[in-house]
Order: sequence, then C-alpha cells, then structure tokens
Amino acid sequence: MRLKRFLLRYYPPGIILEYEQSGNLKTKSIDLLDLRSDTNVDQLIQEIMIKEPLITASRVNQVQQLIQRLQQKLIQQEDRTFYLFKVLRAHILPLTNVAFNKSGSSFVTGSYDRTCKVWDSASGEEVHSLEGHKNVVYCLAFNNPYGDKICTGSFDKTAKLWSSETGKNFHTFKGHSAEIVTVCFNPQSTLVATGSMDQTAKLWSVESGELVSNLSGHSAEIISVCFNSSGDKLITASFDHNVNIWDVKTGRCDKVLAGHNAEISSATFNFDSSIIATGSMDKSCRLWDSDTGVCIGTLLGHADEVLDVSFDSTGQYIVTASADSMCRVYDANSRKCICKLEGHEGEVSKAVFNPQGTRILTASSDKTARIWDASTGVCLQKLEGHTDEIFSCAYNYEGTIY
Repeated sequence: MRLKRFLLRYYPPGIILEYEQSGNLKTKSIDLLDLRSDTNVDQLIQEIMIKEPLITASRVNQVQQLIQRLQQKLIQQEDRTFYLFKVLRAHILPLTNVAFNKSGSSFVTGSYDRTCKVWDSASGEEVHSLEGHKNVVYCLAFNNPYGDKICTGSFDKTAKLWSSETGKNFHTFKGHSAEIVTVCFNPQSTLVATGSMDQTAKLWSVESGELVSNLSGHSAEIISVCFNSSGDKLITASFDHNVNIWDVKTGRCDKVLAGHNAEISSATFNFDSSIIATGSMDKSCRLWDSDTGVCIGTLLGHADEVLDVSFDSTGQYIVTASADSMCRVYDANSRKCICKLEGHEGEVSKAVFNPQGTRILTASSDKTARIWDASTGVCLQKLEGHTDEIFSCAYNYEGTIY
C-alpha cells in the first residue's frame, strides 16, 4: 500500500487516507470522534501510528498539522445570530419536505402540488422544477456528499431519480403498490432505498434504474429507511412496532429489533454504525447494538409520542423530539438526560444537531423553529414568520444556513 494524500473531514473530526493498493485507488478513515481542543496531539499521533501502518514517521508533521486544524475548527465561536434571509413562495400547495446538498449551495423542496423545486441558496432563485409525479411528493433526498442527484418519493407509488444540475429525470422506479413515504441513497450513491405504505422496502440501482432487492418482512407500513455508514446494512422502521436490519448484498433480514409497544416514528444509525436509535409512539427512545440486535438502553421521560430521534455528528449525543412539546438531550454512553428543551407550545416533529454538535434546531406545530444550546437546553433564538406548522428543518454542512 502507498499513501497518496490526506483529506480532512471536519464533521465529525477525521482524516481520510487516499492510498494505492494493487493499482487501485482506495480510501480509509481515521475517525477522531473524541478529539477536543485540549487533546494532546503528540500522544494522539503515537496512538494513530500504532493502529495505522500508512502513517509513518515521515508523515508525522503532516498529521500533526491536520489535527491542529481540526482543533481550531472545534474552538470556533458559535454565537452567531440567524436572520430571515429569503421568503420563497415555493409552491402553490403546502410543502412536505426540504433537504440541502452537502455544501448548502442548493436545496430542494417537495410539495402537495406534485412537484419538487431545486433552489440556489445564495440568491433564493429557483434553479429547476422537477415535474412528472402524479400525486404528492412526500419525501426527497440528495445523494450527499456528491450532491449531483436527487431522489423523490410520491403518493403516486413511484420514486424518481433526477439530475440536480440539469433537472433531467434519469429513472422512474416502479414497483410499489402503495404510497412511498421515505427514500435515501447509500453512501456510495450506487443504490436508492424506498419505503412504502405497502409494507415493503426496495433497493434500486442508480445506474440502471432496475430493482435490485425487494425487502419484505414487515406487517405494517414502513416509514423510515436508513443505510449505515459503509452501506452494507439498511434499517427499515415500521408501524408494526419493529425495526428490521437488512443485509444489502443479499437482501436478507439479519435481525428484527423488537421491544417497542407502539408504532416506530424514527430510526437512525450513529456515525460509526455501532448503535441504532429508535423513537416510538410508546413515548420512548431505545438504543440497540447493531451487531447483536440487543437493546442496550431505553430513554424515558417524554409524556407523549416520540416523533424524531437524531444523533450528533460524532454519535455521542442524542436528541429526541416529542408531541409533548419538548425535546430531551441524552448522553449516548451513559444514557442520562443532559438537558430538556422547553418552550415550544405545540408538538415538536423534528430536531437536528448542527454539524459542530453545539446547537439544536427544532421545528414545531406552534409555527416556530428554535435554536438551543445543546449542553444547557437554553433557547438561544426563536424563529418566527411561518403562518402554519413547521414539520421539517435542516442545517447545511457548515451549520451556517438552515
């Protein structure tokens, strides 16, 4: 193996190694999830060299500089105040969802008007209108980090693959017998997963548009699909109270995460894919070991349904959003509640960490979004202006736009 170059990853902190092996260019990552501004860099480099043979003595100075750059990023001040930048009269009917590309230079909106629109974030100008669905466009996703493709899922029982650069429709994925309510790309951007009210999920080839696998096993609607970071596992969350873990290569269900007493509302992997968090209408969030399928923790405290769960970029903290108008932040290791986010006057349907993990953005039926300090639970800013409930929110990669 021969090291070609280093690539820096700010969120979560890490160094990507690009190397050549047997004539093929490959990559691997050194994840620095526990990096702090006061971490002893020399000691850390010694630990890295023991584990990673590509890091030799001749590369120590380069690695030192990269780690110091990551530390500088960690100590940047997060006292920014957000302001209303643009009001986009995006669609003739209500919106269903919104998503950024990785850089935040563009974003996409879906709507009950059966269309999606791609927007330039800086100017607020419409770039493309993605038309062709015959019913509500309910879910959508960019193929981040690449950002050159968009997948949309519709109540017309189809999903469509589009070019975000030209607006061209590459493929229409047909095969579901009921509404598609969730879509996502694998990290390699070679597969699209779709989940449907027909109780199945399906895997599709990005290149050919052909069906790769039909994932059948749930006894109720599937409302969430999520790949792990390597793309070899997929989880599907269902109203049958279970989450299934699937082997992407074989299409076989490896494990069923059973234990919730009501419908699942949300399911996601942490960054290194070792833990799965699930939220449920039974008012709880559960943590599962993704290798064994064993429940390793139950996070209680909400007085109503848990509607969303999300990890920070390092996977060390979890935020839960609930119909009880509150969010709760937990330490993923100790399972203890760190703080409560109190102040919304309606159910909170979405909660996301900023990339730095220092702030949380929430969306509520009280027509406001709010920004919170992730460690203290203090509300830093109340964002008003919408005239109806807010059900989706997102940060860009740098955490400078949402």
